[in-house]
Amino acid sequence: MAKSVVVGYDAVSCLGTNLNDQWNRAVRGESGVGLLTRFPVNTDFPVHVAGQVDEIDALSYPFLKPRALALWPSPIFKYAMLVVYRALENSKIEITPKLAPRVAVTFSSAVGGMDTLLDADRRMISEGKLPPPFANPNSCINMVAGKISILTGATGPITSTITACATGLTSVIVGVMLLEHGRADLVICGAVDFALVKPVVAGFATMNGAYRHRPENDCEAPSKASRPFSVDRRGFVISEGAGAIIIASKDFANAHGLKVKAHIAGWSMTSDAFHFVAPKVGTIERCMTESIEDSGISPQEIDSVNAHAASTKVGDKVEYDALKKLFKGRVPPVSANKSLIGHAMGASSAIESIFAMEGIQNNILLPTINYNPDPEIDMDCVPEGARNLNQEYVLKNSFGFGGCNSCVVFKKST
Repeated sequence: MAKSVVVGYDAVSCLGTNLNDQWNRAVRGESGVGLLTRFPVNTDFPVHVAGQVDEIDALSYPFLKPRALALWPSPIFKYAMLVVYRALENSKIEITPKLAPRVAVTFSSAVGGMDTLLDADRRMISEGKLPPPFANPNSCINMVAGKISILTGATGPITSTITACATGLTSVIVGVMLLEHGRADLVICGAVDFALVKPVVAGFATMNGAYRHRPENDCEAPSKASRPFSVDRRGFVISEGAGAIIIASKDFANAHGLKVKAHIAGWSMTSDAFHFVAPKVGTIERCMTESIEDSGISPQEIDSVNAHAASTKVGDKVEYDALKKLFKGRVPPVSANKSLIGHAMGASSAIESIFAMEGIQNNILLPTINYNPDPEIDMDCVPEGARNLNQEYVLKNSFGFGGCNSCVVFKKST
């Protein structure tokens, strides 16, 4: 029986800054990917498409004070605080001074606010000016959790769980650990990443990870660029986003009359100990297996899989091979949300987990768009559009650079 439950969540992605709008667009199979405009791009730059988050009006949110935000120019801070604030509102729990010591923060980022440090470096070179005093704090990844603690008043355990692309899901797992060890009653989990920074984007391209521009394909719509599990997949589309997930012990949720969105039935983490970016079938399969075993169910009881599926040649095939091995060739329907929102780095698994839980509650499995069957990947990827499906148990996969694997089984709340 799951002891940890999800009581609130919120997200921003390239599909929008309102969760209902994002969900409705995802159900319709709309892509949030478009042309890269976050910085000037010439014909020689290798990346021309991205998943960009719309700008928000800080004046619309009293807790986002423009004068204070001026010291925190990296967008990770305002979007992290936005989704956390709204997720707490969604959970209908108030963090009082009495409750604060029992509220933990595991919210994190994979890339952090290095954009501010890069801007400071460029200014030193071009103008000879020293960095502003907040440049270094903006680039400290743990500062995201710190700002959330300040915003909410949470004074329980605080940590930054950095596992590359798996960061958001890992933050949930670490939050579950804190709950199960009795160190907290409520945990603010999630991740934020705004990695559309010129050298970061170029770096992903030169390592053959990101979807690269090809002049001969100028007629291809940006919305078609992210195509997980497809035979013509060409790498991930770099995106932005943030997702906050509020979890609590089951006893705490019951005592405070909180609505349970989903149960966290089981989880696992493994390390590939293999390659700095290439995934490994055996340790990925073991991560999925252990998360299902931790849930006290059999693989046959998994109704759907929310895949990592970044849209890379090697990664998607390895995930499929691991799924095929785990489910003995009878893989349940697999939804690849990055086809809709691109790859928001560490935030992707938090946003995708929220989509998975929305699907559980609405009996809807999101489609994998842009799908062109790969004969080496014989799997039901829900290519026809959103599917009505009652899902009791959903397996969520997330795999990060460095061989960091995290898997969680979400269970429907009854």
